[in-house]
Amino acid sequence: MADDKPIKVIHERNICIGCCACEAIAPKFWIMNKDNKADLVGAKKLENELYELELDAEQGNIEAAESCPVNCIHVEENGKRKI
Repeated sequence: MADDKPIKVIHERNICIGCCACEAIAPKFWIMNKDNKADLVGAKKLENELYELELDAEQGNIEAAESCPVNCIHVEENGKRKI
């Protein structure tokens, strides 16, 4: 599709332990929910507890993914997983 954005941020929310590292690094995209798990702001739900956000640029989300101790954040660029 021509409208596809090159960056996809994927969040496996069920794995999240609520350490807040993603929110500290990229607060524009990550907020802590009342259940002490991170939410990916503006993401669409793909399936149960799996969310995706499409962006033109990674905007700190690679660093947020690298900081996650349980690896529940993934970043893809042009269909290839970066982390």
